[in-house]
Amino acid sequence: MFKQVFSACFFVVISTICSEARPYRISHAPECNVIMPCDFSSTQARRQQVLHHSLQAYSSKQLALTTSSSVAAVNARADSRIVGGRPAGCPSSFCGCGAALRVFGRVVPELNLAANWLRFPRTSPAPGMVAARRGHVFVLEQHLEGDVWMAYDANSGGRATRMHPRSLRGYTVVNPRGAG
Repeated sequence: MFKQVFSACFFVVISTICSEARPYRISHAPECNVIMPCDFSSTQARRQQVLHHSLQAYSSKQLALTTSSSVAAVNARADSRIVGGRPAGCPSSFCGCGAALRVFGRVVPELNLAANWLRFPRTSPAPGMVAARRGHVFVLEQHLEGDVWMAYDANSGGRATRMHPRSLRGYTVVNPRGAG
Protein backbone atom coordinates (compact mmCIF):
# COMPACT_ATOMS: atom_id res chain seq x y z
CA MET A 1 0.00 0.00 0.00
CA PHE A 2 2.84 2.36 0.88
CA LYS A 3 4.44 1.71 -2.52
CA GLN A 4 1.24 2.64 -4.36
CA VAL A 5 0.78 5.89 -2.40
CA PHE A 6 4.45 6.75 -2.84
CA SER A 7 4.25 6.00 -6.60
CA ALA A 8 1.11 8.13 -6.98
CA CYS A 9 2.70 11.06 -5.11
CA PHE A 10 5.89 10.72 -7.13
CA PHE A 11 3.87 10.73 -10.38
CA VAL A 12 1.95 13.87 -9.33
CA VAL A 13 5.15 15.70 -8.39
CA ILE A 14 6.93 14.76 -11.63
CA SER A 15 3.94 15.67 -13.82
CA THR A 16 3.61 19.02 -12.05
CA ILE A 17 7.28 19.81 -12.60
CA CYS A 18 7.02 18.84 -16.27
CA SER A 19 3.92 20.96 -16.84
CA GLU A 20 5.62 24.02 -15.36
CA ALA A 21 8.72 23.65 -17.53
CA ARG A 22 8.97 26.34 -20.21
CA PRO A 23 11.86 28.20 -21.78
CA TYR A 24 12.91 31.33 -19.95
CA ARG A 25 13.94 34.14 -22.28
CA ILE A 26 14.78 37.73 -21.59
CA SER A 27 15.54 39.27 -24.95
CA HIS A 28 15.23 42.88 -23.79
CA ALA A 29 17.77 42.61 -20.95
CA PRO A 30 20.83 40.53 -21.87
CA GLU A 31 22.71 41.89 -18.85
CA CYS A 32 20.56 39.82 -16.47
CA ASN A 33 22.24 36.71 -15.09
CA VAL A 34 22.64 34.65 -11.92
CA ILE A 35 24.88 37.23 -10.25
CA MET A 36 22.80 40.23 -11.40
CA PRO A 37 19.13 39.11 -11.61
CA CYS A 38 16.57 41.22 -13.45
CA ASP A 39 13.96 43.10 -11.45
CA PHE A 40 11.59 43.60 -14.45
CA SER A 41 10.67 47.08 -13.26
CA SER A 42 10.96 48.43 -16.81
CA THR A 43 8.59 45.84 -18.30
CA GLN A 44 5.39 47.81 -17.61
CA ALA A 45 6.92 51.07 -18.85
CA ARG A 46 8.11 49.34 -22.04
CA ARG A 47 4.65 47.79 -22.62
CA GLN A 48 3.02 51.23 -22.29
CA GLN A 49 5.59 52.74 -24.66
CA VAL A 50 4.92 50.07 -27.31
CA LEU A 51 1.16 50.55 -26.93
CA HIS A 52 1.54 54.32 -27.32
CA HIS A 53 3.61 53.94 -30.51
CA SER A 54 1.12 51.38 -31.92
CA LEU A 55 -1.77 53.77 -31.33
CA GLN A 56 0.16 56.63 -32.96
CA ALA A 57 0.87 54.47 -36.04
CA TYR A 58 -2.80 53.46 -36.26
CA SER A 59 -3.95 57.07 -35.99
CA SER A 60 -1.52 58.31 -38.63
CA LYS A 61 -2.80 55.71 -41.12
CA GLN A 62 -6.32 57.08 -40.76
CA LEU A 63 -5.30 60.65 -41.49
CA ALA A 64 -4.58 62.63 -44.60
CA LEU A 65 -6.40 61.54 -47.71
CA THR A 66 -5.94 64.31 -50.27
CA THR A 67 -8.36 65.41 -52.96
CA SER A 68 -7.30 67.13 -56.18
CA SER A 69 -8.63 70.56 -55.15
CA SER A 70 -7.53 70.72 -51.52
CA VAL A 71 -5.75 68.86 -48.77
CA ALA A 72 -8.17 67.52 -46.19
CA ALA A 73 -7.52 65.38 -43.17
CA VAL A 74 -10.10 62.64 -43.35
CA ASN A 75 -10.76 60.16 -40.63
CA ALA A 76 -11.82 56.97 -42.43
CA ARG A 77 -14.31 56.04 -39.71
CA ALA A 78 -15.95 59.47 -39.74
CA ASP A 79 -16.12 59.38 -43.55
CA SER A 80 -17.86 56.00 -43.47
CA ARG A 81 -21.63 55.90 -43.34
CA ILE A 82 -24.09 53.05 -43.33
CA VAL A 83 -26.56 53.40 -46.21
CA GLY A 84 -28.54 50.21 -45.64
CA GLY A 85 -28.53 46.56 -44.71
CA ARG A 86 -29.11 43.48 -46.81
CA PRO A 87 -31.29 44.42 -49.80
CA ALA A 88 -34.55 42.53 -50.31
CA GLY A 89 -34.11 39.53 -52.57
CA CYS A 90 -30.39 39.14 -51.85
CA PRO A 91 -28.81 36.06 -50.24
CA SER A 92 -27.11 36.18 -46.84
CA SER A 93 -23.74 36.85 -48.50
CA PHE A 94 -24.89 39.88 -50.47
CA CYS A 95 -21.94 41.95 -51.74
CA GLY A 96 -22.40 40.78 -55.35
CA CYS A 97 -26.16 41.16 -55.21
CA GLY A 98 -25.87 44.66 -53.69
CA ALA A 99 -23.36 45.71 -56.35
CA ALA A 100 -25.68 44.45 -59.11
CA LEU A 101 -28.55 46.48 -57.64
CA ARG A 102 -26.31 49.57 -57.57
CA VAL A 103 -24.99 49.11 -61.12
CA PHE A 104 -27.96 47.57 -62.98
CA GLY A 105 -30.88 48.52 -60.71
CA ARG A 106 -31.95 44.88 -60.33
CA VAL A 107 -30.80 41.58 -58.84
CA VAL A 108 -28.71 39.54 -61.29
CA PRO A 109 -28.52 36.05 -59.73
CA GLU A 110 -25.29 35.05 -61.54
CA LEU A 111 -23.54 38.06 -59.99
CA ASN A 112 -24.40 37.09 -56.40
CA LEU A 113 -21.06 35.24 -56.41
CA ALA A 114 -18.31 37.88 -56.21
CA ALA A 115 -15.90 35.84 -58.38
CA ASN A 116 -18.36 36.02 -61.31
CA TRP A 117 -17.71 39.76 -61.56
CA LEU A 118 -14.19 38.88 -62.74
CA ARG A 119 -15.74 37.72 -66.07
CA PHE A 120 -16.24 41.35 -67.07
CA PRO A 121 -13.43 43.05 -69.01
CA ARG A 122 -10.61 44.67 -67.03
CA THR A 123 -10.50 48.45 -67.03
CA SER A 124 -8.99 51.44 -65.28
CA PRO A 125 -10.60 52.69 -62.08
CA ALA A 126 -13.43 55.17 -62.73
CA PRO A 127 -16.79 56.00 -61.16
CA GLY A 128 -19.31 53.23 -61.87
CA MET A 129 -16.63 50.56 -62.31
CA VAL A 130 -16.44 47.60 -59.95
CA ALA A 131 -13.54 46.32 -57.85
CA ALA A 132 -13.72 42.54 -57.57
CA ARG A 133 -11.81 39.59 -56.17
CA ARG A 134 -12.84 36.12 -55.13
CA GLY A 135 -14.87 36.70 -51.99
CA HIS A 136 -15.81 40.39 -52.27
CA VAL A 137 -16.90 43.12 -54.66
CA PHE A 138 -17.73 46.84 -54.38
CA VAL A 139 -18.70 49.71 -56.70
CA LEU A 140 -16.36 52.68 -57.22
CA GLU A 141 -18.08 56.02 -56.63
CA GLN A 142 -15.44 58.76 -56.35
CA HIS A 143 -11.63 58.86 -56.45
CA LEU A 144 -10.05 60.18 -53.24
CA GLU A 145 -6.29 59.62 -53.58
CA GLY A 146 -3.88 57.08 -54.99
CA ASP A 147 -5.62 53.71 -54.90
CA VAL A 148 -8.29 54.88 -52.41
CA TRP A 149 -11.84 55.32 -53.67
CA MET A 150 -15.14 56.17 -52.03
CA ALA A 151 -17.02 52.91 -52.51
CA TYR A 152 -20.55 51.58 -52.36
CA ASP A 153 -19.75 48.45 -50.37
CA ALA A 154 -22.59 46.00 -49.75
CA ASN A 155 -21.97 43.50 -46.94
CA SER A 156 -18.99 45.53 -45.74
CA GLY A 157 -19.18 44.10 -42.24
CA GLY A 158 -21.85 43.74 -39.61
CA ARG A 159 -24.46 42.93 -42.30
CA ALA A 160 -24.36 46.58 -43.44
CA THR A 161 -24.02 48.39 -46.75
CA ARG A 162 -21.65 51.35 -46.46
CA MET A 163 -20.28 54.26 -48.43
CA HIS A 164 -16.68 54.45 -47.27
CA PRO A 165 -13.08 54.82 -48.45
CA ARG A 166 -11.62 51.57 -49.82
CA SER A 167 -8.22 50.71 -51.22
CA LEU A 168 -8.09 48.88 -54.55
CA ARG A 169 -5.11 46.79 -53.41
CA GLY A 170 -5.83 43.13 -54.07
CA TYR A 171 -8.80 43.87 -56.31
CA THR A 172 -9.27 43.78 -60.09
CA VAL A 173 -11.23 46.68 -61.58
CA VAL A 174 -13.80 45.58 -64.15
CA ASN A 175 -16.28 47.32 -66.43
CA PRO A 176 -19.73 45.81 -65.69
CA ARG A 177 -21.21 47.40 -68.82
CA GLY A 178 -18.62 45.72 -71.06
CA ALA A 179 -19.24 42.37 -72.76
CA GLY A 180 -18.67 39.75 -70.09
